[in-house]
Amino acid sequence: MIKVDLDALDRFFVKSELIPAIAFDVDTKTVLMLAYMNKESLRKTLESGYTWYFSRSRGELWNKGATSGHLQRVVSVYADCDDDTLLVNVRQTGVACHTGAYSCFFKELYNDAEEI
Repeated sequence: MIKVDLDALDRFFVKSELIPAIAFDVDTKTVLMLAYMNKESLRKTLESGYTWYFSRSRGELWNKGATSGHLQRVVSVYADCDDDTLLVNVRQTGVACHTGAYSCFFKELYNDAEEI
């Protein structure tokens, strides 16, 4: 298992105090949601093994599923090539979206595929 040095998280926050974090369910192969992390929420995520995000509207940290029970157990976390976006691979308990949908991405805008 590879663990990141928690003292070396600054590199992800050079461009901004917040970094986009894409939650992806490793079992269903579904993009669940896009949220934001600050340094503290990323640290809490890496230390606890459950996702913590920063709510831009409330201006505070939130542990995904702490109230609803729809937890995200972290399997792995990857940074993109520029260290400015995170891919958080999770095992989702229940639904991810506050609307009750499994994924936040359910509003289809365009689909030219016969089958995906």
